[in-house]
Amino acid sequence: MRRREPAPSQDAEARAFPLAPTPIRVPDDVLADLRRRLELTRWPDGAGNQDWYYGVQRAYLQELVDYWRTDYDWRKAEAAINAYEHYRVEVEGVPVHFMRRPGVGPNPTPLILTHGWPWTFWHWSKVVDPLADPAAHGGDAAEAFEVIVPSFPGFGFSSPLPDNPDMNFWKVADLWHILMTRILGHERYGAAGCDVGALVTGQLGHRYAEELYAIHIGSGQKLTLFNGDRAWDLSGGRPIPDGLPADIHARVVALEKRFAVHLAAHVLAPSTLAYGLSDSPAGMLAWILERWVNWSDNGGDVETVFSKDDLCTHATIYWVTNSIGTSIRTYANNNRYPWTPSHDRQPAIEAPTGITFVGYENPPGVSTDQRVRHFLESDRAAWYNHVNLRAHDRGGHFIPGRSPTAGSTTSAEPSATADSQCAVAAQRLPLSRTGRRTAGPAPPRPADRG
Repeated sequence: MRRREPAPSQDAEARAFPLAPTPIRVPDDVLADLRRRLELTRWPDGAGNQDWYYGVQRAYLQELVDYWRTDYDWRKAEAAINAYEHYRVEVEGVPVHFMRRPGVGPNPTPLILTHGWPWTFWHWSKVVDPLADPAAHGGDAAEAFEVIVPSFPGFGFSSPLPDNPDMNFWKVADLWHILMTRILGHERYGAAGCDVGALVTGQLGHRYAEELYAIHIGSGQKLTLFNGDRAWDLSGGRPIPDGLPADIHARVVALEKRFAVHLAAHVLAPSTLAYGLSDSPAGMLAWILERWVNWSDNGGDVETVFSKDDLCTHATIYWVTNSIGTSIRTYANNNRYPWTPSHDRQPAIEAPTGITFVGYENPPGVSTDQRVRHFLESDRAAWYNHVNLRAHDRGGHFIPGRSPTAGSTTSAEPSATADSQCAVAAQRLPLSRTGRRTAGPAPPRPADRG
């Protein structure tokens, strides 16, 4: 859908970008130290854990560590990363790295994409090209975006944070707004995000709605998600109701187990955990890997969704920047410095909002064709000026990780196109302050169309 209220017309090439690029380059000695540490890994006994009941299985982790140490090529990954423009700036004293893909079209719309944990900026790499150059991917050049992909402060190359140990999602939203307006010079822009990046994006839509065209997020949580005395407990301390059908009871337990471990550790004792993760790359990889395995819609094989190279690239970014500790502290800071509203207008998030829901995270007893209605009947719906709601049968927590190329048959995940909806649906949103609300299941994937 074309944006109804375009930014003032201008030649995209007429305004020079205001910053000089700084390519990513990891020193050789840092990579050599990583390989030594991997080689010296002291392995715990993995007996009785072939089914992953106790966490990450030793055999698979050992296989992945060996690959990381001997076969993985960071310089190849680094070259792919540096095919895009990279910049480093200080925003209100906070170091911020971001990747840029210039838009190819008559009037590209500025768009900022925010990742979550345990992602890095590179997780958006599969969607930046179609967003920036839709004509090269079967789309309309008039729908091009100027794509900005920062590293979340305290993650990867937006580190270290010695002077900002209190960084959290709503503070990041303020930094992003300064970056997009004061530093990059955009009067208005769009924003998208998933995981905690959705909270950042939601806060932008709350506090800075007048300067946004629209936002797109995954899940549609309240901005008070981390407020309260028991933010680590998704159940809110409520027992599982008696009398539930066995399948729904099992689904409740499975969803709570999926997220309980990292929430409790990150909210309650991130620094304690960080000592071990910052000293052992194998330990750090295990902690990240468990999330990638359990949160993705992979049918029991994570490599059907993310290759070993994918996993090692993200792990390497965390390791070489020594940022795993500050990345997990974000959770505690979301709770320690709780969100408070900037205004009392309703909906709280006034920017036009698109939301993607994925089947792997359907609530217990809710099917995909019921997911939008379930959201509309929840107390979360009133938070958003939702103009576009879509639900997909397949797809997991790492929504933008699949290639959105139309007609692609290269992905092992059945809903590759749908799974990237978090980013590409911004092209279908009416980028204006007004818009007709639309809701329903996802449109058919290219392979399903007659």
